[in-house]
Order: sequence, then structure tokens, then C-alpha cells
Amino acid sequence: MVGFMRDTFFVQYLRFVTRGKVFKYPEEVDPSIWTKYVDAQKSTNMAQHGQTTAPERASQENSAQDTPQLSADSHSTSATEVDHEAVANSSHKRHVDPEKGKDHYIVDWYGPNDPENPQNWSRPKKFFVTFEICLLTFSVYIGSAIYSAGILGVAQEFGVSRVAATLGLTLPAGIPFYILTLALFVVLQVPTALATNFGMLLAFRFITGLIGSPSLATGGASVGDMYSPAKRTYGLAVWGIGAVCGPTLGPLVGGFAVEKETWRWTIWELMWLSGATLILVFFLPETSSANILYRRARRLRKLTGNDKLICEPELVGQEMTGKDIASMVLVRPFSMLFTEPIVFALDLYIALVYGLLYIWFESFPIVFTEIYGFSLGKEGLAFIGILVGVFVVLPPFVWYQHKYIEPKFNENGELKPEWRLPPACVGSLAIPICLFWFGWTSRPDIHWIVPIIGTAWFSIGTFLLFNCVMNYLSDAYPEYIASVLAGNDLLRSGFGAGFPLFATAMYEYLGVDWASSTLAFISIAFIPIPFLLFKYGEKLRHKSKHARHDFIPQDSANLVAFECSAFGVA
Repeated sequence: MVGFMRDTFFVQYLRFVTRGKVFKYPEEVDPSIWTKYVDAQKSTNMAQHGQTTAPERASQENSAQDTPQLSADSHSTSATEVDHEAVANSSHKRHVDPEKGKDHYIVDWYGPNDPENPQNWSRPKKFFVTFEICLLTFSVYIGSAIYSAGILGVAQEFGVSRVAATLGLTLPAGIPFYILTLALFVVLQVPTALATNFGMLLAFRFITGLIGSPSLATGGASVGDMYSPAKRTYGLAVWGIGAVCGPTLGPLVGGFAVEKETWRWTIWELMWLSGATLILVFFLPETSSANILYRRARRLRKLTGNDKLICEPELVGQEMTGKDIASMVLVRPFSMLFTEPIVFALDLYIALVYGLLYIWFESFPIVFTEIYGFSLGKEGLAFIGILVGVFVVLPPFVWYQHKYIEPKFNENGELKPEWRLPPACVGSLAIPICLFWFGWTSRPDIHWIVPIIGTAWFSIGTFLLFNCVMNYLSDAYPEYIASVLAGNDLLRSGFGAGFPLFATAMYEYLGVDWASSTLAFISIAFIPIPFLLFKYGEKLRHKSKHARHDFIPQDSANLVAFECSAFGVA
């Protein structure tokens, strides 16, 4: 239980108040064990080459000669355990190259089973943390959808058009801090609910969306921190359920609130939900391995007084200038988006799907209120079909990953990225199926359950596309994944914000049938993307300066034949 709670914000605060007297780390309880956290080989490489990895031509003889002494009574053959005295008197134990070397001792995981490594956490801890992140994502994602039920009320109260009132749905954006931003998100719901004019409402909707969206941008990354590449897709699949529940349950919860009270109750409900989530998030542990190692190195420096103890993330940070940081944060997401064909194609596709989702949602009041006569509260029940679709597609997706994809990882835990794409090919077909089905069955002479069943296809498509694309980009651009996903989030948010503004006019002018068909035709134009990347993605990666190349080559013909047979495609 101590290990389960120790890296949470709440416990770290208790440690700060008590000056580290509670929830102690193992090296604080027994100072003699701290040496096992120093990686001898990486430390030697730093002394000889100025980097943690040795050049291929480095002399093995010099490496063996200069490696810091291992403890004589070591109980492990791991090269990560270094003699305490050797570290304390490093200048007498090894040679530091005056030209290339750096006098540092690298703090790392003490072995493949280090319990502080998020990927080694117990299943109960991983499941609990995944649940917390899912709840956090749901609590923020529901913020846009729950407001949609009150759009007409906002338009009537403030005397604005429905398009203008829709701006309150499309304004949210994003920045990356969990607890602080969620706390502000909760507090700022009060002035939002008490808004006295339309401008005030829009301003606070924009601010709350801006500061409350870290879970949307980084929630998947936090889940991915805990799982190896072979298991990461399962964590992201579960997280995806939380992301889908927000937009689908929001209109249901908000609809009954507006029906019984006013649109302001949707904001109060959002505040109560996010406030409860905030309390739980105080017990969310750190999942970033870089941050965990940094805290470990900082504790060891304080414990030993040895300033040469440092972790690799700190080394990277020390070598970065302000210009490098600005370039990484402000320039690289755009450069990766517009200079990498793979990134641009997939980001544009995901952004399109996101935009289509928000346009399509605007048709629900027209279909289920005007055509089928649903009340505002019952209209929210129409979104349940989307949620059901996720639970329908989840079991076969998990089975497919376990049966066909996991065995293809090599001994280094690597997978050819293109293996991630076949389910996305299926997902690309599901989107137009949904839009055609929904558009041409939303008629008074057809029972309302038929278009609701059709909505399940959209969640099937988005689930498969989002999961496969995120995993593919993570595998293909491991060193630049933060920039790649940042560009993806930027483009996706832009489409999601802009598309709903013309949705109402589009559906009123074209009708539900042809408006939905127009969206379906647009989605059809993007169907070839996953198919083409599946076939030519490897060639494109090898032409890229940023994509990863070092994967075991596989026979493309066998790859295509196998995937087609797995999906029953002739």
C-alpha cells in the first residue's frame, strides 16, 4: 500500500509537510542500498564518450577496464549495482576522458523488475490508475457535450442565433497540467453558470476549455506510460471508452437537466462531476518514467551529497537551450505535421473524423426532436447507440490484438508499425456506413431504433481509427511522438471547433438524408489512407529523417495476405 500511494500528489504533499518523515522510499530507510540505482555501464560510457550509449567502434577493453567496481557481496550479476565507495571516490576508480567524457553517475532503474518503473506496477495499480485517467478524460470531455443540450436555452435567454450559441460548444482547446488545471476548471464553472450575458458565457467557456483539456491531449500518453508496446493498445482501448462516454452521455445527462431546470444546470452538473474527479486525482501517481527517475536522482543527491548523480532525462534537459525548447514546443509540431507525409495524412484523417462527429451531432435534435417527437431529455437517449458500438467492437479488437499482433513483437518488444493499421482499414469503412444508414433511415415511416442502431457504426469506426493511428504514430516516431501527437491534437481541435458552426444550416438546407450523405462522401475520399500506408508505409518511413527505420523486414505480400484472411477479405 505504501508503494501504491507514495508517488501520488497527496502523499508527496504529506512528505513535503513532514520533510520526508512519512512514506519513505527504500533508499531513505536503508541508505546502504542506494548504489544499486546507479547504472555502471552507462556511467562508464559517460566517462569515456560523453553519452550514455557507447559508439559501435568503442574499445571493449577500455570499457571493461574503466567500469566502476561492482560490490563484492553483490547478490546480482546485473551491471547496474555499483560499489558505494567507488561512487563516493569516483576519481580514484575510473578514468574520465578530458576531451569527450563527463564525470557523472547515471541513476536508472536497478533492473528489469524495478517496482517504481510504471511498466512494472501491479495489475491492481495499473487498473486503478487507468480508471482515474478514464474518469478524468470523461469529466472533461462531457463538458462540451453536456452544454449541447442547453444551446437552445442559451440562444433564447441571451437573444442570439443558434449558430452563435453553438460557439460555447466549440471553444475549448488545451494545455498540459492535470491537478492545477482541473482545479481551475472546477472553480471557473461557477462564473460560467452565473454568466449574465452572452459574451461572459463565451469567455468563461473558452477559459475552462483551455485549462481543462490536459486529459484530452495527454491522457492517452499517461496510460501508455504504464504498458509495454505490446500491451499499450489494451490500455488505450480502455481509455478510449472514457473518451467516448463523455460525448455520448453528456447530452443524456444535460438533456434531462435542461428539461427540468435551465441550461445553467448543465454547468452545475459539470462542476459537481469534475469536483468529485479532482478529489480522486489527488491520488493519481506519477506515470512518467522521466519524472520518476528525476525524483530518484534528486533524492540520492540529497542523501549522499554527491552532485555527480544524475539521470538521463536531466542530462537531456541540461543540454537543451531556450531556443531548443521553443523549437520543440512551438515549431516541431507544425514541422512534423506539414513535412512528414505519414503524419499529415493520418492527422488530417483523424481531424476530419473528429469534425464530422461534431457536425453529425448537430443533426440529432433535428432527427429525434423534430422527426420522432422526442423530448429534450429523451433525445439524449439516442446517443446510447454510439456507446453500445464501443462495447460491441472492443472484444473482437482485443481478441485480434492478442491472437495476431502480440506474437509478432520481437524479443526487443518492437513491432513493424504497419501491423497496427488493418483494424483502421475496417474502421474507415464503418464511418460512411454509419452516415448513409443514419441519413436515409431518419424518416417518420421508419422506427427510431433503426437510425440509433446505425449510430453504433460511427463509434466502431472512430474507435478502430483512433486506436490504430495513435499506436502506429507512436511506433513509427518514438523519438518525436510528443510533437506528433501535439500536432494531431491541434489539427483535430481546429476541425472540431470549426465544423459545427455550419452544421445547422447544412442540415436545414440539404435535409438529413443528403447532408449526412455529403459527410459520408467526404469520409469515403479518405478511406484509401490506411490501405496505402499499410502497403507503402515502410517505404515512406525509410525516406523520412524522423521516422524509425530499424525494424525487422517482413514480406509485404505475406503481410497483406495474412491480414486479409484474418478479416475475411478475399
